[in-house]
Amino acid sequence: MSKEQSSMRPQDIVVLLKIASHQDEQWVQIPIAKQLGLSQSEMSKSLNRSKYAGLIDDSGRKVRRLALLDFIQFGLPYAFPQRPGAIVRGIPTAHSAPPLNDQIQSNDDYVWPYAKGTVRGQSIIPLYKTVPEAVQNDPSLYELLALVDAIRLGTAREKKLAISEMKNRILN
Repeated sequence: MSKEQSSMRPQDIVVLLKIASHQDEQWVQIPIAKQLGLSQSEMSKSLNRSKYAGLIDDSGRKVRRLALLDFIQFGLPYAFPQRPGAIVRGIPTAHSAPPLNDQIQSNDDYVWPYAKGTVRGQSIIPLYKTVPEAVQNDPSLYELLALVDAIRLGTAREKKLAISEMKNRILN
């Protein structure tokens, strides 16, 4: 990396979760970037930042799953905090989305703002602007990002459930 500060960015978490959702499958950088709505250079920079942070191995091919889980659990709510906003139309997230929507009953829906969304709820700014489009054809990534939002802004119970679900998906 260059001499400039190499801080993680929100899209880095999206990239890492996308790769981790592939389990042990081989993945190719260009299609992943396209699926996430990132340019090739954004994808390369993201992988480099993740390598520097120790969240991906030196080859840039394998996510260090335990390190990623630790960062999501203990660092993400502080590095990329979120508070519910205005009522908008969008895509459900956090406890309003699978898998937590089966375990948590709530009168408040949280959504990522999205014009083609089907649910009205309090707006939650996604980790990266392309998330609503990126999850349209990727249910695994959708669930992981919804769990991340539950960790970012949920109650203690919601966070505990989300962390447990996240571990099941990332480590298994």
